Amino acid sequence: TTIYFCRNAFKLNRTFILTGCREYLYISMYLRDVVFVIQSQRNSFHVRQAEKLRKDLLLQTQALQESPPVILLLHTLSDNEGDWSILPLLPDLSSQFGKNSSWIMFLEEDTRVKLEKLHEVLKTFDRRKEWFLGKPLHDEESTIIHHYAFSENPAAFQYPDFSAGWALSIPLVNRLTSKIEEEPLKSDFTIDLKHEVALYIWEDGKGPRLKGVPELCTIPEHNPRAQYCATTVSSQSPLCGQPVKSDNIFIAVKTCKKFHSDRVPVVKKTWGKQASLLEYYSDYADPSIPTINLGVPNTERGHCGKTFAILRRFLSSHVPNTDWLLIVDDDTLISLPRLQALLSCYDFSEPVCLGERYGYGLGQGGYSYITGGGGMVFSREAVVQLLASGCKCYSNDAPDDMVLGMCLNALRVPVTHSPLFHQARPEDYAKEFLAHQTPISFHKHWNIDPIAVFNKWLKNDKHTEGLEKSTKDEL
Repeated sequence: TTIYFCRNAFKLNRTFILTGCREYLYISMYLRDVVFVIQSQRNSFHVRQAEKLRKDLLLQTQALQESPPVILLLHTLSDNEGDWSILPLLPDLSSQFGKNSSWIMFLEEDTRVKLEKLHEVLKTFDRRKEWFLGKPLHDEESTIIHHYAFSENPAAFQYPDFSAGWALSIPLVNRLTSKIEEEPLKSDFTIDLKHEVALYIWEDGKGPRLKGVPELCTIPEHNPRAQYCATTVSSQSPLCGQPVKSDNIFIAVKTCKKFHSDRVPVVKKTWGKQASLLEYYSDYADPSIPTINLGVPNTERGHCGKTFAILRRFLSSHVPNTDWLLIVDDDTLISLPRLQALLSCYDFSEPVCLGERYGYGLGQGGYSYITGGGGMVFSREAVVQLLASGCKCYSNDAPDDMVLGMCLNALRVPVTHSPLFHQARPEDYAKEFLAHQTPISFHKHWNIDPIAVFNKWLKNDKHTEGLEKSTKDEL
């Protein structure tokens, strides 16, 4: 059946005139034909968030008097660490739902869904065809996090903002599964998953491009314009009670002598003023800063020896006993008040490793790790377990974040992702992606004024004041 959605209608003589119409092919579809996959994580806070979303979807289904759809929590599907990178998961989804379902709809834990509206939107697409649906993002300029792809015209390639939800039609899932089975996924880095999934599906022009769906939105759920949306985002950043006190976070800044005069002053002029407990670790003890020489030679890359020395020092009597450890580079820019608010959602008695998650070799098993530049956050319990395991660097210049990832993987301690941490500069991310965030960190001083970036994106501002006010109100 062909149906039309029109913006305007008026009567001329005895005839109705319709304008601004869009033509859709209507094919009967029920909510039970949609499989929802919530991109959940194993950390207890994230499990609660995912369960809350699942409960809301089921309540909406009940109100609509529909048969309930299948709702899967990604972290429960298997023991495969690579599941969060989605592509290794597709063969199982195809096997279970490839014959009796129409869509796989992926949702983040914080995605807000109007189920009836989403159902109506999905009905307008021919489920017998290959579809890749989402809210489009594009790069303004070629960026390192996308390996400088499409450098001649970065805006030409679109990829989905996962926060708005995204969908694959079953015919596309089945074909991608055949491709994966014929040609196993490469053992490579996973850096920006949403871009990498879109590239894999597009397949150099052989597969479908992302189809933008206006009803998949990232505006706040209470925004008046949200009435037209099938999905929205939460209007508040995470806050689960009283923010963690600044004197309960020990901060370690990794530096070296050649950066004492240019990078360290930026820390001191910006976020360093927000810290209660902070030490600078270098290859040279400079009492004017002061820096501490841990006896580990500086290396041009990796810094594994220095990072493990910091972990050992954190558990020693040389520093105050705190529940949390933050390790950053000397060119990391971070908002400590926002981090304090975020940490209110996590249980320090659990082994928590938090930051921006990358992956290596996830298509073949592999492991996840917190990329160091955006900041690595550890609960005391996580550090205790890491060091008790005998985990060590294979060399001082080994990549510290990746070695830690391998150790955590061996311990079965989850690496917890927050999109509010950023390994690169604001310029390296799509504008619309950052527009609905209250970021916690960025990294690198290259070709930017780091103090101006801090003041624009991370400075203690109305948002942070709002966090403090809302906490007082709750109490």
